[in-house]
Amino acid sequence: MSATIDLPGPRRESPADPAPTARLALKAAGAPRGLLDGAWWPRSRDLLSELPALVDVLDPTWARITRIAVNPQHWPVIPRKIPVHGHVVKAGWFTPELDPHKLLLLSYGVGRWDLLVIPPQTDEATAARLMAAATTATGPPLTASALMAAEGGPDATPTAGRSRDATESEEAWEYEGGAPSIPVDVPARPSRLLVGM
Repeated sequence: MSATIDLPGPRRESPADPAPTARLALKAAGAPRGLLDGAWWPRSRDLLSELPALVDVLDPTWARITRIAVNPQHWPVIPRKIPVHGHVVKAGWFTPELDPHKLLLLSYGVGRWDLLVIPPQTDEATAARLMAAATTATGPPLTASALMAAEGGPDATPTAGRSRDATESEEAWEYEGGAPSIPVDVPARPSRLLVGM
């Protein structure tokens, strides 16, 4: 079961310019941690415009978000500092270390959270399935890219055409006690879905 949050987006100066709500799904409180803590479906690849709505929802829920990290593969511009309401969030990027479909959030002294980033161009039905899969407490834990590949999302990296080196590397990982590659059925419908659909 996933938590549903329906909070307004960032506060705006002009009431005539209503802020969109963050499209977000989080695991229920007390659910096993796993590899993902939820899913976020931004409306664009512009961190300056998208992050304030997300932080407005998460600050009261998870404590003040102070840093984020993304993989630059899907983010054309990554500013070092992003002003949000009441504070600044520092942004960093990591290419090989961070899954391209994941957003890492840090709160000073409180914790770390990992969100699947659903591509903005994703259709609503696919986004709903990805949000449900990212917040489920059952089934094998999947990385953000593995979840995208299982669903066949718009930015998914196909697993069938992987190189032999990648396959051998995974086999070595499994042999050494790592997590095996397990096919997964992504739920057709979420139990509860989130904000701003």
